[in-house]
Amino acid sequence: MSFATKIATTALSAAIVAACALPQTAHAQSERELALEARVAELERMVQSLVSQQQTLTTQQQATAQQLDAMPAARSLPAGTQPVQATSIMPNALAGTRFSYGGFIKFDAMATDTPDGLIADGSAGRLFYLPGAIPVGGSNDDAYTDVHAQFSRFWFGADSETDNGDKLKAYLEFDLFGGGSNALLGNEVATNTHGLALRQAYVSWNKWLAGQTWSNFQDTAALPDAVDFVGTTEGTIFVRQAQIRYTNGPWSVSLENPETTVQAFGGATRSNSENNVLPDATARWITKGDWGHFTVAGLLRQLRVNTPGGDQSDTGAALSASGKFVLGPSDDIRYMVNAGSGIGRYLGFGISADAVANAGGDIDAIDGYGAFAAWRHVFSPKVRTNLMYSTAMFDNDKVNTGFGVTEKVHSFHANVIYTPIAKLDVGAELIWAQRQLEDAREGDLRRLHMSVKYNF
Repeated sequence: MSFATKIATTALSAAIVAACALPQTAHAQSERELALEARVAELERMVQSLVSQQQTLTTQQQATAQQLDAMPAARSLPAGTQPVQATSIMPNALAGTRFSYGGFIKFDAMATDTPDGLIADGSAGRLFYLPGAIPVGGSNDDAYTDVHAQFSRFWFGADSETDNGDKLKAYLEFDLFGGGSNALLGNEVATNTHGLALRQAYVSWNKWLAGQTWSNFQDTAALPDAVDFVGTTEGTIFVRQAQIRYTNGPWSVSLENPETTVQAFGGATRSNSENNVLPDATARWITKGDWGHFTVAGLLRQLRVNTPGGDQSDTGAALSASGKFVLGPSDDIRYMVNAGSGIGRYLGFGISADAVANAGGDIDAIDGYGAFAAWRHVFSPKVRTNLMYSTAMFDNDKVNTGFGVTEKVHSFHANVIYTPIAKLDVGAELIWAQRQLEDAREGDLRRLHMSVKYNF
C-alpha cells in the first residue's frame, strides 16, 4: 500500500473513533453528526479512489516490465575504433570483409618556357613533364602557365579472408586525368570539368591477380619523390594495363595486354596496332631488406601490324633493373636501368615507337635504352629535397625512320617539399630538359612546377 493510501486510512480511522465518542440522542441526529457522517463518506470515497489508482499504476508497471523483458538486448559496440555505420557498407560481400577508402587532392601550377615551339594547349604535356612533347624546330618567345587539379585521385578497397584462409582483395582507383586530352574530356573556359579516368581495377586471390594494374615489368617502389607526376619520365618504365599475374615469394610472372606502336616508313606518322595474337609476357625477381630493395624484370612481346600486304610481325625483348638503396635514416638512392628491342611504349610514355615499317612493308623493332638516378635527403620531418637525372636514347634505322624522330632526351630535376602538418605537402620543382632529333636539331624545356597535395 502506498504512502498516500496509508495516510487516508489513518484519517478515516480517526474520524470513526471520534464519531463513536460523540453523544447520541435516542430520537434524532444533530446537525453536527450529519456533517460528520458526510465527511466520513467523502473520506471513504477518496480512499477507494486512491486504492483504484494504485492498482492501475501497479498493473501498468507490470505490463511495462514484461515489454522490456520481451525486447532484444541492445548490441554492444566492440572496443576500439567504432564502425562508420551500424549496417554493413557492403551487404553483398563476404562476411568480415574490410572496406577501405583513400586518395589525395593535388593542385599543380606550372610556368613553362619552350623556346623551340609551343606545347599544344590541352595536351598531356601541359599537365606534367612528357619528354616526347618537347617542341623542336619551332620558335616561341613567351613562357606560359598551366594550373589544374586533374591528378587528384581516390580509391576503394575490399579485403576478405575465408574460414579456409583464402585471401581476396578487390581494388578500384580513379583520377581526373581524363585520358590526357582536355580537348576531348574537359575545358578551361568556364567550369574546368574533366573526365574521370580508370587507373586500376583488379581482384586478387591468394597468389593470383586479374585485372588492370601496374605492369609487372614496372617497379613502382623505385619511383622518385617528385613534385611532377613522374619526374624522371624518360628513364622510367611506366605502364598500367590489364593482366593475369602469379606471384610466389620473390618471383612473379604475368601475361599482359598487347599493343604495338608502329612508325610509318619515312617517319611521317605513328599508329597503334591491336592485331597482336600473343600477350606480352613478363617475369620479375625481387630481394629486399632494411637496406632497401633490388629487382630485375624481363619482357617478351610480339610486335604485329596488319598491312595491305598482310600481317607483319617482329619480336621484342627487354630487361629492367631497378631498386632503392638506403644510405641512412635521412638519405636514399633510387635508380632504374632499362634496355631492349621493341621497348618503345613501355619507356617514358612512348617516346619512341616499338617498331618501324621498312621499304619492303615489313616491320623492324627499334632498340631503346633508358635510365634514371634520384637522391632523396630529409632535412627534418617537415623538409626534404630530391635531385634527379633521367635519360633515354634510341637506335633508329634512319633509312626507315627518317631524321625527324627522337634520338635522345634527358632532364635534370631539383625540388624541395615542405610538410607543415602530417599528410599535407607543399612542393616546388625546377626542371630542365632537352630532346634531340636524328638530324641533330634540339628543343629545350624549362619549367617551374609547384604543387599542394593532401593525402587522406
